[in-house]
Amino acid sequence: MTRRSIGIIVNGVTGRMGYRQHLVRSLLAIRESGGVTLTDGTTIWPEPVLVGRNETKLRELAERHGLTDWTTDLTSALARDDVEIYFDAQVTQQREKAIRQAIEAGKHIYTEKPLAEDTAAALDLARAADAAGVRTGVVQDKLFLPGLRKLKRLVDGGFFGQILSVRGEFGYWVFEGDWQPAQRPSWNYRAEDGGGIVVDMFPHWHYVLEELFGTVNAVSCVIATHVPERVDEAGQAYPATADDAAYAIFELDGGVIAQINSSWTVRVYRDELVEFQVDGVEGSAIAGLRSCRVQHRAVTPKPVWNPDLPATEDFRAQWAEVPDNEEFDNGFKVQWEAYLRHVVAGEPFRWDFLAGARGVQLAELGLRAAREGVRVEVPELRS
Repeated sequence: MTRRSIGIIVNGVTGRMGYRQHLVRSLLAIRESGGVTLTDGTTIWPEPVLVGRNETKLRELAERHGLTDWTTDLTSALARDDVEIYFDAQVTQQREKAIRQAIEAGKHIYTEKPLAEDTAAALDLARAADAAGVRTGVVQDKLFLPGLRKLKRLVDGGFFGQILSVRGEFGYWVFEGDWQPAQRPSWNYRAEDGGGIVVDMFPHWHYVLEELFGTVNAVSCVIATHVPERVDEAGQAYPATADDAAYAIFELDGGVIAQINSSWTVRVYRDELVEFQVDGVEGSAIAGLRSCRVQHRAVTPKPVWNPDLPATEDFRAQWAEVPDNEEFDNGFKVQWEAYLRHVVAGEPFRWDFLAGARGVQLAELGLRAAREGVRVEVPELRS
């Protein structure tokens, strides 16, 4: 068996997502499981090169996991011949410049979303990467999670018949930061720093809707900043200038209507932080990130609306759980493995920079729809 080591710059590794999901639960987990094995028996072995701005944090993080390769100098890391992949988990405003450096250095590139701050920049990155001949990828982790994989299985198996609608609820209460620390960094609530729930979540909704149900053809949206003032990590009050809630309608191929509420100002009364209800002529399903429940047409009860009598039916008990039928690994890790196979062996990987640009486009058009109070059509985006 041949082991193929591959150097990977992990930029932004001291942040929450870069550290927990991409370093610990993906790259280090891949090493712990013996690497990624190709069909010819070759094992891909990731060699992380940790990059960030804070030397103290980098050193502590590296020592914690027995790693020795770290630097605050991105330029020197990109110049190394033993580094083939650049990964970006920085804040959005820093991403475009670093990715352009990586393209110029001839590195393959994998990145967190959103790819860039606007559609023009994202599309330009996609074109530059194509011209340079580098292989690109954008994190689209929700597609690899158990609940949505079960939902995809139902769609592919024709369970719903004609799909009519999709309703999504996402969110939780993010503390204002005064009497309890916020669960999200303060830049998320400043538009001037690239914050906002539309920019953060619409790229997710784009790939979920497109992969499972069809192309998004139009968007209508209302946004709000429900909490106008928050307290940052230093205990200082600041004005929240970015949207913290969005209420959107997406029109899909085949007449499917998707309505998704996204909010950091809602308290949770559902089984998971995000749930999608899909209703079709033949059946319905409710999927979270891990579970999925169904109700087929043949066993659908016949409820009667009578506000004068208390409800006696246990509506939740009338739904059946979709079985796993397979082992589900961490969604971020699964996509990392697919991207590594793409880089080393040329296996297909459709979640490239152009796919990422389409997510940025939907966020941009959603904000425009909200500002102008209009329905906005989504034109096809090509490289």
